[in-house]
Amino acid sequence: MNPILGLGLLLVGLLTVEGLLKPKVSPENHGAVSQAHAWKGRRAAQELARRNTEFGFKLYKKLASSSPSRNIFISPLSISTAFSMLSLGAQDSTLDEIKQGFNFRNILEKDLHEGFHYLIQRLNQGNQSLELSLKNALFIDQRLQPQEKFLTNVKNLYSADTVPINFQNLENAQKQINDYVSQKTQGKINNLIKNIDPGTLILLINCIFFRARWQHEFDPKVTKEEDFILDGNKPVKVPMMFRGGMYEVGHDDQLSCTVLEMPYQGNITATFILPDEGKMKQVEEALSTGAFAKWKKLITRRVADVSLPRFSITGTYDLKKTLSHLGITKIFEENGDLTRISPGRSLKVGEAIHKAKLKMDEKGSEGAAGSGVQTLPMETPFTVKINRPFLLMIQEKITNTVLFLGRIANPTGK
Repeated sequence: MNPILGLGLLLVGLLTVEGLLKPKVSPENHGAVSQAHAWKGRRAAQELARRNTEFGFKLYKKLASSSPSRNIFISPLSISTAFSMLSLGAQDSTLDEIKQGFNFRNILEKDLHEGFHYLIQRLNQGNQSLELSLKNALFIDQRLQPQEKFLTNVKNLYSADTVPINFQNLENAQKQINDYVSQKTQGKINNLIKNIDPGTLILLINCIFFRARWQHEFDPKVTKEEDFILDGNKPVKVPMMFRGGMYEVGHDDQLSCTVLEMPYQGNITATFILPDEGKMKQVEEALSTGAFAKWKKLITRRVADVSLPRFSITGTYDLKKTLSHLGITKIFEENGDLTRISPGRSLKVGEAIHKAKLKMDEKGSEGAAGSGVQTLPMETPFTVKINRPFLLMIQEKITNTVLFLGRIANPTGK
């Protein structure tokens, strides 16, 4: 039996009321860097953010076409980070496929990895009141002796933990990995790995954990049960939050959708795209970095009455199957070239799990401070009632990095 490289991807997003502060680049990762180096990293990160967004839309469209009326929730950044880290061990046509599939072509490898390094440092915060982190870990079988250069690069560039493990005892290995994931996600994700393929030598875990507080919270006393209209005009009851205030909002007459931006504390923004009735497919097919840039210019700050369902959803995906439809196959095959991890070993990706979780509510945790009262101009409010399937993007504004992307077809999660 050929050894297998097992790859697990875990992505977790939780939106509650625990605040996000203004991110700062941490100097801790292997020494302080010069201003010039940091500027170069930021520029590379911004270019990566654009490419990650394009990849996210491409992956979203693939998932949407196979599940036209179901919830979708993914983290393009988290998936890209994991496969970029893995590309440190790939060569030749296997590396070319990763570059093609993830929009990494025509970018120097050095700039690619430095860009992700900058993003990871920017997003990872050690402040008690900030809940935004991106974590990587490699569980490596004790029998395998990876290249020292590979281990050094994943540590220095991706801040990855390297955990020795005995994959010959699959039950203990599974428990050790699941305990690690549970700890890194503060107990929100348990039992991620259900089984491990015999012969696995390396398993990669990538976790993105996000918890945020609205800049202007909803009043829970105003939330009431209302109808949310599913595809086929079937109503379901959902707790509908309501708030009147100043928001960036507008309507795209060409694509037939309403666009609403709602800021979190810090540099994080949620963008809601509500297609007009019967126009979801049209909007989904038009999703692109160009359309998103157009929406940013189209919206204006004005008084709006916003109704938004309170919901919690989880998305789990077999990326091995999905990515193969995007032309990424060699890394999952026996003839893939991952010899920069360990020369002389036949390694392949045996498992690629993508799990994303989202909770959206008025406040979240108890004891969070309420926001101040807004003084509103006297004008007729723009009404945004999100009571039918909608799209959602959550973005870090400084680098324009898309953290999460999804479709909420049914807020009850069914």
